[in-house]
Amino acid sequence: MEGKLATNTDDKKTTTGEGGGQFKKRDASWPMVLFYVHLNILGFYGIYVLFTSTSLLTIIFTAVLTLLGILGETVGVHRLWAHRTFKANAPLRVFLMICQTLAGQGTIYSRVQAHRLHHAKFRTDEDPYYSNQNFLYAHVRGNLFKYSPQQEELLQKLEMWDIEADSVVMFQKRFYVLLYIVLNVLLPVNTPFQYFGETILGAMFVGFWLRSLIVVNVGNLVNSAHFVWGIHKDFKPSDSNSIFIITKSFWPQFHYLLPNDYQSGEFGDYSQGIGSAMIRVFAALDLATDLRTISSVAVRKGLTQALDTDRPIVECIEEQVKLEENELPANHFLNRNKFM
Repeated sequence: MEGKLATNTDDKKTTTGEGGGQFKKRDASWPMVLFYVHLNILGFYGIYVLFTSTSLLTIIFTAVLTLLGILGETVGVHRLWAHRTFKANAPLRVFLMICQTLAGQGTIYSRVQAHRLHHAKFRTDEDPYYSNQNFLYAHVRGNLFKYSPQQEELLQKLEMWDIEADSVVMFQKRFYVLLYIVLNVLLPVNTPFQYFGETILGAMFVGFWLRSLIVVNVGNLVNSAHFVWGIHKDFKPSDSNSIFIITKSFWPQFHYLLPNDYQSGEFGDYSQGIGSAMIRVFAALDLATDLRTISSVAVRKGLTQALDTDRPIVECIEEQVKLEENELPANHFLNRNKFM
């Protein structure tokens, strides 16, 4: 198991060494392949149905469910459960669990586990989302393959005690199939058909397939957005007109270095996104507490300390953050001038 993974586009190939390539080999998940094929074909057809024969009530209802599903993936899975950027009381956790089930991307437990491995092995061969390859690999290909035996071992070594102690997450994990059928299939399809006078085609193609196409792709950006908004060492603005369309930022560098800041958005922004705003709303309603954030002052002091002491940068910054937390006002998340 000491052979290195070869750099190629075929996950089936093995490498030299005593079984190293076989240990790292990923087999295709054919159910997921078939799902993605149907998702794209039927989802895009849903766009046609949307503009030709769908009622306004169905469009509004589907849009609400779509936004809730995205909220469940970004604020729920990503910021709350994967990175613990804030604490949520039981009613909020139940609400976010329902929202995440509407996303239809697997259980909270499996999503958190995969995302934590993504961060732990970022830009290495062990990353399940191919962060060392390109956008399509991370956005699509990573979801079409099973974990390799090597990745399965790494997943078992991840710290998941906090997730396993969350009764809401474990309830969803236990009853996910039932919850998926009721919330992600019956609710969005049966409601327009039964109560809005929608046709079965409109309810199915818009309520399920088009909504799923949008939510799945937005949810996948949690693992692939660094290719869109990140500044990579080989990025050359003069070689592409994308600089006029996409705003490049240092967001991924910050997020992958210090992922526990609730204001670090999934889509290349910081503090201004809907996710950050919703967390502040939840906090104002006393549903969320202990919002963790990192000020520029703490980062600057931490970098200075790291240079002076030759200690790890993250360790020094986190030390400064702990010192700063005692000085932050209880309602710092509502201070528009400094934190919004």
